Amino acid sequence: MKGVRRFRDRLKKDLKDPEFRKSFDEEEVYAKLAIQIAKIRQKRKITQLELARRLNTRQQTVSRLEDIHNKSYSLRTLIKLAGALHKELKVEFV
Repeated sequence: MKGVRRFRDRLKKDLKDPEFRKSFDEEEVYAKLAIQIAKIRQKRKITQLELARRLNTRQQTVSRLEDIHNKSYSLRTLIKLAGALHKELKVEFV
């Protein structure tokens, strides 16, 4: 747990830097979105292949949507994804 504590302390310090904070927040948005997509799909017991069929695309595309490093989401894709997962898409600035 010592390593975790050092990481958290370092992160807390780094987040005080506005440039680092901006980059961190941006990365967090993409990571949370990818994780949320995967969790919804798994909760509904849908495979990546089945979701790909619903989206009229390939399984590799769904895999990319669930990749936390992916930054190529379009609003159109998210709308289609929400429909395929029977979810409402809400985009807002807070």
